[in-house]
Amino acid sequence: MKQSLFTFIKSLREFLADKLNQYNTTLPYVITVIIALVIVVGGINLFVELTSTLKTEILANYDTAITDYVISYRSPKLTSYFKFMTNVGDTYGYLIVLTIFLIVSLVVFKRWKYIVQATLVLALATISNMMLKRFIDRARPGIEHLVSVETLSYPSGHAMSAMAFYGFLIFLVTKFNIQKVMKYVLVITLITIILSIGISRIYLGVHFPSDIAGGFIAGFIWVVFCVLVFDLIQLFKRDPKT
Repeated sequence: MKQSLFTFIKSLREFLADKLNQYNTTLPYVITVIIALVIVVGGINLFVELTSTLKTEILANYDTAITDYVISYRSPKLTSYFKFMTNVGDTYGYLIVLTIFLIVSLVVFKRWKYIVQATLVLALATISNMMLKRFIDRARPGIEHLVSVETLSYPSGHAMSAMAFYGFLIFLVTKFNIQKVMKYVLVITLITIILSIGISRIYLGVHFPSDIAGGFIAGFIWVVFCVLVFDLIQLFKRDPKT
């Protein structure tokens, strides 16, 4: 992504304002919100479609085939790596990452805003995941678990939180005024973390692949929704006419 989503929204707002300002100065904002809602509703629809197929034989076959393929690569080294990555996507992992991010935000960027936004996105993903698990009530896979689990299966809380939190960090990285090489390194690293956390749950035998897919979709919905809301708030604050 060459430009941040904020730049896109600002350009869209300016374009719409130029074309529609004579009718209504708030209309560009309304249209931007509608676009945001379309994206979010589209994601929700995809999540619902996936959820509706959880008990179908076709999805069960895909889940089994993918799981068998992933766990066929089990080895001591990979097990250690994926246990580490699953811990990165757990409570203590996020506390450590948030602490590091807090220090960077205060020392380098001298702002509380980024850490507050990232924490809010993570909180929303976590709370909504607990609600979805209770509502959908899907049991864990019946294969060997390499780590202990206590909650229900769908959608994966690790996958959902990883996509929401680290996905939002990817968005922030694109906004930071740093060297392009550093941006690419950080983005690739964060993408690797997201994927590794998701795969780790299949590898460790505690989630179906469809659990991970559902978690990623739900987490992405929160990223898009929160990014658009945060940027719209910033645009409103900067525009003295609104």
